Amino acid sequence: MEASSTPPGPAAPPRRPPVTAPAPAGASRARRLAAPALTLAGAVAAFAYVGAVDPNEPGHYPVCPLFRLTGVLCPGCGGLRSAHAFARGDLATALGDNAVAVVGYLVFAAFTALWLLRAFRGGPVPRIVLKPVWWWLIGVSVLGFSIVRNLPIGSALAP
Repeated sequence: MEASSTPPGPAAPPRRPPVTAPAPAGASRARRLAAPALTLAGAVAAFAYVGAVDPNEPGHYPVCPLFRLTGVLCPGCGGLRSAHAFARGDLATALGDNAVAVVGYLVFAAFTALWLLRAFRGGPVPRIVLKPVWWWLIGVSVLGFSIVRNLPIGSALAP
């Protein structure tokens, strides 16, 4: 019988997939830029529409069903008003209407800019890979934001 030099134990953990997906082989620059450019065009069109059609005037957009039924502000309440102010360049009002949404706009803009740059250079498509603890922290932060903005002490966070 032959003795092994390593003790028996659990197998090595499987290798993690690469953090970025490779760009399609031989894809033209125009083809690589199509997806991020169309995503950016859709976001710009949405912000242009919300910037032109004021959500502060009743009748243009539906009311949040949670707010209508319970009077409780959800994490997204004020998001359209925030987008309207953001599209018009009024960052203070946008933050007052929904600070979490403004953070989301900025994260989306940074990700899209990185995506466009990598597509232009022929690099890999960026991916957001976070450990579960970070997703939990984001969720707890948004939940905390939702709770505080519904309390008298957090009225500054309410739209």
